Amino acid sequence: MTNPLLDFKDLPLFDQIRPEHVAPAVDVLLADADAALQTATAPEFPADWNAIAKVLDVASERFSRAWGAVGHLNAVADTPELRAAYNEAMPRVTAFWTRLGSDERLYAKYKAIDPATLNTEQRQAHRNAVRNFVLGGAELQGEAKKRFAEIQERQAELSQKFSENALDATDAFAYFAQFGELEGLPEDVISAARAAAEAEGKQGYKLTLKMPSYLPVMQFAKSSALRETLYRAYVTRASEFGDPALDNTELIREILALRQEEAKLLGYPNFGELSIVPKMAESADQVIRFLRDLATKARPFGERDLADLRVFASQQLSIGDPQPWDWSYIGEKLKEARYAFSEQEVKQYFTAPKVMAGLFKIVETLFEVSIRRDSAPVWHSSVEFYRIERQTPEGRQKVGQFYLDPSARAAKRGGAWMDDVRARWLRPDNGTLQTPVAQLVCNFAEGVDGKPPLLTHDDVTTLFHEFGHGLHHMLTQVNERDVSGISGVEWDAVELPSQFMENFCWEWEVLAHMTAHVDSGEPLPRALFDKMIAAKNFQSGLQTLRQIEFSLFDMLLHTEHDAASAKPGDVMALLEKVRAEVAVMPSPPFSRTPNTFSHIFSGGYAAGYYSYKWAEVLSADAYAAFEETAGANGEPSIETGRRYRQAILEAGGSRTAMESFKAFRGREPQLDALLRHQGMTEAQPA
Repeated sequence: MTNPLLDFKDLPLFDQIRPEHVAPAVDVLLADADAALQTATAPEFPADWNAIAKVLDVASERFSRAWGAVGHLNAVADTPELRAAYNEAMPRVTAFWTRLGSDERLYAKYKAIDPATLNTEQRQAHRNAVRNFVLGGAELQGEAKKRFAEIQERQAELSQKFSENALDATDAFAYFAQFGELEGLPEDVISAARAAAEAEGKQGYKLTLKMPSYLPVMQFAKSSALRETLYRAYVTRASEFGDPALDNTELIREILALRQEEAKLLGYPNFGELSIVPKMAESADQVIRFLRDLATKARPFGERDLADLRVFASQQLSIGDPQPWDWSYIGEKLKEARYAFSEQEVKQYFTAPKVMAGLFKIVETLFEVSIRRDSAPVWHSSVEFYRIERQTPEGRQKVGQFYLDPSARAAKRGGAWMDDVRARWLRPDNGTLQTPVAQLVCNFAEGVDGKPPLLTHDDVTTLFHEFGHGLHHMLTQVNERDVSGISGVEWDAVELPSQFMENFCWEWEVLAHMTAHVDSGEPLPRALFDKMIAAKNFQSGLQTLRQIEFSLFDMLLHTEHDAASAKPGDVMALLEKVRAEVAVMPSPPFSRTPNTFSHIFSGGYAAGYYSYKWAEVLSADAYAAFEETAGANGEPSIETGRRYRQAILEAGGSRTAMESFKAFRGREPQLDALLRHQGMTEAQPA
């Protein structure tokens, strides 16, 4: 049998990979990687960067790429068979990476490498590698080392199970509504719900907890009872209020206890301090102070936002005592009343093809590249593939490629993300330049009634955000794999390029090229855009406090919370404590937000969720450079775009994020641009 997971000639053969390929491929690649590790750590093998890369990095990179393809399919095309194959192989895969990262013989080789023999990129990669060996347990001995490996394996299992439970609990819910319950819902949402019910041979309208279905119900459904039904189901997913087999409560307790034990083994007081080591921030305490300072600045604006909602609900909607499932509805109605437009009105102008064309235009203009359709094996018929090229004196040069998977569907994890298929790398085995490839995944509604998909402005912002990550990965000019693109970038700076791109979604010069009414083809009217701008910071105080609530909860959970001696209910008690400190909008006692907080329990953001707010400071200040150099009509400066591309995107992780920021901005970041962009200036709200 030819195994597609063992084909490394070019791109992954996503259309051919089957569950039965996983175990045999892991057998082969694991054996190859193990053999390479033994060779590179033999006493006679030289402590030489290029020699190690030629043997070990080549083997481990192949293993990583193949396993990455399996993990990706598990996230976007989950089946019981694939899940079983993935979970069966995962302990062996985790054990290898733990073994590789903690091998004292390999650690000794790296320590023996003379940095003077390395180029600038290699020196940064070498510094990171030595640090990561320490964090990977390379200095542990005996039982401590054995226990560290057990912790890594168990954590991988628990995180995967957490993710599966969240997905299954989301997919398990369906409510078949009658037409009379749908008053207020947009036509495209109603059509999609009807089609979903018909596809199952059922009467009525199928509503789910997937965002394209759930969010419009919360925003537009006039029926408070319908909103309550979906809201209760949504905030209690994967908890004790549902299927016991999908309850993440015990998984959370064990994950936190293992992280605490891991930190203690490595000599840190808690997991928060351990997680900070490879980040920009200097300590967990600095992060907590940053969040609390931002909360203090945002709170008056949040209090004003909430007061506005209460007054409007009482006076205009006759809702005297708003419930948790009412706030999104009240907010949408208040926005419509105050700014004389609705999200649904705006949505008619954002057809997916036109938005993509507009996104590509700004990227091509600002970063001096071309984006073209390309072909590659894909995992679903709705997936598109593109290449990015740059004009050189020798002709068109391929810079990178990317897959775009935009649509929500069953068996696909919720949310949006960018992941790398492979990194840019001057390969040590054959001297060829490997170009980077990315995956951009979203969960937008599909088109209905023969029309193209319609995106909300939030969807457009999400697309630009993920594309910003993709540009960081694909436009890099670094040839050392471990510091090219997003690799080696501090986790709390990795959101800079993504959040930076979001700003363009509010520029008339950009939006003018990416809108066309779904029926008439007319571009977005300037008057409607002006209303959107006026409403841009609508409820920004509440939104900021919400992000701080998640961030502070995450950091306190990994610093002050004693997971080893925790009692049932302690995690929720901590969340309530955080809410009492920073939140102004009440949350219901039955809400179980932690049980689907995938970012920190299965997504790599543990003690790092603050990164979104931290990087917002960087991205807002970086974008201010474009505001300062914009043309007479507001068009962004190509020269500023070139400087940003060279200082931030092309440099990747080859130097610290602060060095890259200062290379672009000429100074350290300042908070004022973020507060200004979000309408929260130092002056207290009236």
